[in-house]
Amino acid sequence: MSPGEPGSPREVIEVRVPELRHLFNAIDPAPFHQKDLDPKAEEFIVGWAREAPRDARLSLQVYLDRTLGVDEDTKVLREAIREFFRQRALTARRELRRRFAIGRTSLAIGLACLALSLLLGDIAESVAGPDGVGQLLRESLLIGGWVAMWRPMEMFLYDWWPIRAEIRLLERLSAMPVGLAIGHPPPSTGASLTARDAAESRR
Repeated sequence: MSPGEPGSPREVIEVRVPELRHLFNAIDPAPFHQKDLDPKAEEFIVGWAREAPRDARLSLQVYLDRTLGVDEDTKVLREAIREFFRQRALTARRELRRRFAIGRTSLAIGLACLALSLLLGDIAESVAGPDGVGQLLRESLLIGGWVAMWRPMEMFLYDWWPIRAEIRLLERLSAMPVGLAIGHPPPSTGASLTARDAAESRR
């Protein structure tokens, strides 16, 4: 079942702050709807989403201590949250493309080194003989050639899929519904980022 389908479980990420501005980075000079999230708020939201089932329908519910401008703030908050995670997803995509480009270059270099190592190993064995020094040189060059292949193999086998998983998560966060309410979260809904957490993150 894909995330967002009607039968998917629903996961509500809850955040409580005194004012909406506490969710965002105070030193970011960008307009409000383009500001970066506060690092602690971002860590909290992304961490909660990582713990949620992969097919869950994510949503964000923000609780404020004040009562002014909720309807207007909801729209601004929704746009800011979606734009923030959309930009994070685009950045991760660019990083994935960059790593694949480096991987292709590394693969070409590694293959060239491996081919050269095999050639030099055969030459060393033919000059020094198949036993003793010749065999040692050949094996050493062969090992060196495979060592040169280690980095591109690591990139193509292991490095890319955590970034791809992060992109999928950020895209889910960029599309999640965002709500705004006054007061405290219901006690039965579990942990949330509290006003104290937000204040501490800004010290």
